[in-house]
Amino acid sequence: MAESGWRSLFSQDSLPDTKHWPDCLSVLKTAFDGLNGTQDLAAIKAWQPQLVAALQALDLPAWRISQVLSDHNDWIYRYTVRESLDEMRNQGWGEPPCDFCVLTLGSGARHESLLGPDQDNAMILDDYPSSRHNEIDTWFQALAERFTTKLDVAGIPLCRGHVMARWPLWRKPLSEWCEQMRLWSGRRTVKLVQLSNILLDFAPVYGNAALASRFRRYVVELMPNAGLFLDEMNELQQETRVALDRFDRLAGDDQDAPHQQALNLKRQGLLPLQAALRLFALRKGVAEQDCRGRLAALAAAGHLNPAKAAALSEALALLLSLLLEAQMEAIALGRKPDGWIDRQRLSDSQQLQLKLALQQIRSLQKLAVS
Repeated sequence: MAESGWRSLFSQDSLPDTKHWPDCLSVLKTAFDGLNGTQDLAAIKAWQPQLVAALQALDLPAWRISQVLSDHNDWIYRYTVRESLDEMRNQGWGEPPCDFCVLTLGSGARHESLLGPDQDNAMILDDYPSSRHNEIDTWFQALAERFTTKLDVAGIPLCRGHVMARWPLWRKPLSEWCEQMRLWSGRRTVKLVQLSNILLDFAPVYGNAALASRFRRYVVELMPNAGLFLDEMNELQQETRVALDRFDRLAGDDQDAPHQQALNLKRQGLLPLQAALRLFALRKGVAEQDCRGRLAALAAAGHLNPAKAAALSEALALLLSLLLEAQMEAIALGRKPDGWIDRQRLSDSQQLQLKLALQQIRSLQKLAVS
């Protein structure tokens, strides 16, 4: 299937040249012209709501907008890595001592980001002699500290859980990544499954993407046979309740709720869907990372009814739409975007659609076990 032209907006090192865009894209051209050629990454990141508003005006669905937002974040990642490499050359560090690949993790890797994500990243290094570990790892630690700091300054905050390539757990040679996953998947340990849930949705953002491809092939072959590990992953995903009560009425878990009518659709909608699909894909040896790709691959392989896959794809689209709209409203009111929506703001039709979407996700949580 051919990739959408929208995915090419941020595929180059420079921002797109809008001079010859057709009139039908004038609202998007105006948004890009608002950057005024700035090189300030913080301003470029803070511009994202204008990008979203322009794409909404062009009637792009929220799931597509989330892809473009993720692409823009990838563009910022690449910019910070290139800038960090240039600084290191100028400071006498020289060229990278071996091939490497910077990975994004989680929603960024699935290209399902909305507004306001923090950092989740890692780094795969090409294998090198153990005698050179101190030299080579020190070089890449310096690179990772530079680009993660630049991302933080740009407005993609440092991960509070330390899931970043600046830490040794998330930066290692390919063979060590593979051995780590072999060891982690051989045990039924909650913490190791939690770490794996972060790691196992990954995508290359800079460097030698072949390293990421080799790691993905290893994981896809390894996981279907990791029965106890996947059983524990299932236990964790079953504990993540969708925003429905036992009578199938919309209901939050009240955890940190800003008001009585608040629903955290990220925690009680998106995350259960993503976790169930990750588990299902790992059990069946599916390599796709994003939710839509996993649904299509599972249906094509006969593991999921096509009608069920279509319903879940619609559920994903609805959740992203409601969340993105709520985030844009929050920004307009001077608040930080988050995962909450106000159910009182939903029409009767939207509430019904949301109930049906959450029911579909809950049923997927049970299907993912098989």
